Amino acid sequence: MKAIDATRSRKSLASFGVAALLAVTAATAQVTAGPTAIDATGHYEKEVQACMSGQTQQDRETCLREARNAQAEKKRGALDNAGARFDANKVARCEPLAGEDKAACQARMMGYGNATGSVAGGGVLREVETVVLPPGASSVTIEPKTDEPVVLVPSAK
Repeated sequence: MKAIDATRSRKSLASFGVAALLAVTAATAQVTAGPTAIDATGHYEKEVQACMSGQTQQDRETCLREARNAQAEKKRGALDNAGARFDANKVARCEPLAGEDKAACQARMMGYGNATGSVAGGGVLREVETVVLPPGASSVTIEPKTDEPVVLVPSAK
């Protein structure tokens, strides 16, 4: 009877060890972002080659559809990969917000604070530290200073 219990105990322990190893491996696995092989110039042939060779972060069908859409936009003269449209989009993201939320949003969009993650990994997380200036105060001392720069937001009251 004790021999059967010992065998079961070893099997249970081995099963637990394998499960723990798989869990740790899965938890530490990361998607390698790497280059997407699609450039921002709208070169259709290069983009199709990248789609067909699997060098993108998308499935083939989605990649080819995006390449066709970009080609159509380029032919209409509407493919703009920099400049004023991107800046306007950054500002527009913050429009629905108010007060300190809007100020923090604008600071994040201007590049202040920290950004982590990637599009390939599921998204980019932007964070910025804000301090609300108390009503009637003309200055505030932040000790310890935890981020550079700290965005100072006037009180809404």
